[in-house]
Amino acid sequence: MVKIKTLIKDGMVVDPANNLRKTTNILINGNTVEKIHPKINPREADVVINAEDKLVVPGLIDLHVHLRDPGQTHKEDLATGTMAAAHGGFTSVACMPNTTPVLDTPERVKTLVQRLKKEAHVNVFPVAAVTKGLEGEVVTDFEGLKAAGAVAFSDDGKVVQRASIMHEALKRAEALSLPICQHAEDASLSCGTVINEGEVAEKLGVKGDPDISESVIIARDIVLAARTGGHVHVGHISTERGVTLVRRAKQMGIKVTAEVTPHHLLLTDEYVLKAGPNAKMRPPLRTQRDVEALRQALADGIIDCIATDHAPHAAEEKNVDLADAANGIVGLETALGLVLTHLVGEKVLSLEDAIAAMTYKPASILGLDKGMLAVGKDADITVIDLNKKWTVDPEAFFSKSRNTPFSGWQLTGKPVLTMVGGKVVWSDESINIEVVNSDKVS
Repeated sequence: MVKIKTLIKDGMVVDPANNLRKTTNILINGNTVEKIHPKINPREADVVINAEDKLVVPGLIDLHVHLRDPGQTHKEDLATGTMAAAHGGFTSVACMPNTTPVLDTPERVKTLVQRLKKEAHVNVFPVAAVTKGLEGEVVTDFEGLKAAGAVAFSDDGKVVQRASIMHEALKRAEALSLPICQHAEDASLSCGTVINEGEVAEKLGVKGDPDISESVIIARDIVLAARTGGHVHVGHISTERGVTLVRRAKQMGIKVTAEVTPHHLLLTDEYVLKAGPNAKMRPPLRTQRDVEALRQALADGIIDCIATDHAPHAAEEKNVDLADAANGIVGLETALGLVLTHLVGEKVLSLEDAIAAMTYKPASILGLDKGMLAVGKDADITVIDLNKKWTVDPEAFFSKSRNTPFSGWQLTGKPVLTMVGGKVVWSDESINIEVVNSDKVS
């Protein structure tokens, strides 16, 4: 196979993993980075991408995505979900196992991996179920699942409720050096709840979810992680109490990491009054005090990374009464713009810290050799226009689903090109791509 050489020239390259921030050029040979240098002759390349006045960063990574395939393809499928990822600047995503059937056997993971090679537009890393059928009773074949391609284990929204099962799972996962990603929610406290416990729930006449439903599970899992040496990753953390527990665990040297979503960083339960079911998710939007605690924890590094929890739903699953509506929102195509506008723009995070939280930090949690720009590494690259102003329009999404609370939001900063393994999988019309050697580039 003929290797195509691509030059990304004159971009501001920001790579937090290597403390790199300078205007330079990147030469890509086939699917890997060959050279990073301010002086590279364009004649060396077959394709030249002009990134002047643009930001060039390692490809974004999202470690918490629902692709709904197999079994729920009326909401999303491998092609549409990964195209939505590319549109949002993501070059790698980790997909949750709550599909139909559940990703709970090596054979199912192998089948998915084979399909991904043909259907996915970006890198997809499967997360396998902790328990068979997500039923919380019998731990799956961790060894076989890892060999098949799983990079982590999670029962996601079902939650591992029994401490004995979680204890066994952590021991087995620790032996494989893989994390268990836990949706922290005690079902005995959250059963029948609709949104966060508080004034908004009272106003709407629905049962509220107390913040301790999250922190009780986080506290238990920290104790189990300390006992087993296993790695617990707290998914979409949403409460001040949860943050306090994670902070203390890290101070004690316990193997705990955490992610937070853009919506939990930007919205409170008050927004349910405006957006209705499109602001309904698990965990629910919390209070302003929780939002401020999450922002501070992310800035301090207590929360390790940003993840979307991209959760597509069909219109008929959202366009119903709040109590009956499905939980979750789409997030892949809005995350970067929200982070740049409201976290970097409002000086909650530096640009470098924001990029780190969306590149090498999630890669590190999953043990992926991704999230950095260096010679010999995969050419997974995102080009961003920091000055591009745009309006969130769900009808322009590549995702099959439109369930977002951010419709109509005015944002500044947007990906304009996404490259996976040296191949441009999506680009905006504003980016200049010149084919220099048409004999090699068909």
